[in-house]
Amino acid sequence: MAIKINLQASEANLFCSSKWWGDPDLPSDMEYPTVEVTDEDGTYDYPLTFVCQIDCEDIAPLDPEGLLPHQGMFYVFAGLDEYLDQFGSPFHNGPGPWPKKMVAVKYTKAINFETFRSAILVDDEDQSLTQPALKMTFEPCEDEAGGTCLLGKSPEEGLPCFLQIASGTAGLHFPEGGSLSFLYAPADFAAGKWKLVKGYLK
Repeated sequence: MAIKINLQASEANLFCSSKWWGDPDLPSDMEYPTVEVTDEDGTYDYPLTFVCQIDCEDIAPLDPEGLLPHQGMFYVFAGLDEYLDQFGSPFHNGPGPWPKKMVAVKYTKAINFETFRSAILVDDEDQSLTQPALKMTFEPCEDEAGGTCLLGKSPEEGLPCFLQIASGTAGLHFPEGGSLSFLYAPADFAAGKWKLVKGYLK
């Protein structure tokens, strides 16, 4: 059984809550993931786009098999700026497998409101570089249902799908109405090797 992700605008304070876009609320020892880029401006670190953070207690009732942790927080980042209408990107990630460095899944075992801090990205004029945060809610759905979900159908046999993002989700538009999947080897997830998650654009 997959877990459907619903998104809605909210004026609530979503600090340390499940949310899409906005700014990630990270533990003090967790670094924001970046990619080294070299172009006519030189070599610099470019931040991956923060996609979402998931409070695992929110999805625990929908994961009876225990495929995912039921406590703590997941964070998802990806190099997908080019698929957001209002952003440019110094690199291109097309259909098929993405380079390993272009996706990042991070996890912390416990959420601490006192020590976590929001990693806020701003431009040279101190203007936010992120889109408004959307509240995430979850409900069960069939594996074949498609859409934006956790634990849905995988585009590659043998690699389960942690997260699938459908075209049209929160301003994202993938070629030919495709979807971006975050795939993992079961043994890696069981061992907590979240950094081995792979991106695949179908």
